[in-house]
Amino acid sequence: MYGITGTRPPRGDGQHLLVVVDDPGDTELLATTLELAGYRVGTAGTGAEGMARLARHRFDLVVWDTGLPGLRELARGRRTPPADRPPLLFLASCDALHHLVPELGPGREDYVTKPVRIPEVLARVQVLLRGRRPAAPTGVPCYGDLVLDDATCRASRGPRPLDLTPAEYRLLHHLLANAEHVLSKEQICRHVWGEYRADQAIEKLVSRLRRKVDQEDPNLIHTRRGFGYWLGCTSR
Repeated sequence: MYGITGTRPPRGDGQHLLVVVDDPGDTELLATTLELAGYRVGTAGTGAEGMARLARHRFDLVVWDTGLPGLRELARGRRTPPADRPPLLFLASCDALHHLVPELGPGREDYVTKPVRIPEVLARVQVLLRGRRPAAPTGVPCYGDLVLDDATCRASRGPRPLDLTPAEYRLLHHLLANAEHVLSKEQICRHVWGEYRADQAIEKLVSRLRRKVDQEDPNLIHTRRGFGYWLGCTSR
């Protein structure tokens, strides 16, 4: 049984997870909880975006909402050698289980039913990842000439090292992991500090990081007024 008082929730070891869910509330809940549990998390809001991210990067596990299109392409990917594809955790409605369950591959695919229950998700993720080493970053995390080294917690922009504080590094890593996606101040607070802080604290942190990162063109850290911050090459 999940959630028994006194038990410690499962924790990750830096594995890279992709969450492909179209509901923004579920996306934020899953991404924030998984990050706080020790995983690196990327997100996608459509099946096409999820498939594109899978084509560009290596992930240790994929959480996929079965209500999204793209399951056929995902199923074709199951024919690749097991070492080359990540385990799959499906989010499924109860009335879809009779279609989904017969297709599940032994040991590498599982499901949880909606509405999402976080303790169950964490437990299923831990089981699917058991015995798997975190994916080698193969150029990730990076964006253009911005490179992060998670082994040493150091970052550089081209040949120039960035002298970042721990909070600045966590913020930059979070922005990079969600490149070209706007992150709200609340999302940033939860990732950097694990709790909500005043808007002024976030603005000061982003300002310090921007001064260190954007000393050359193109600028990478941008503000979407009223929404939050994002990392990318062009302004919106």
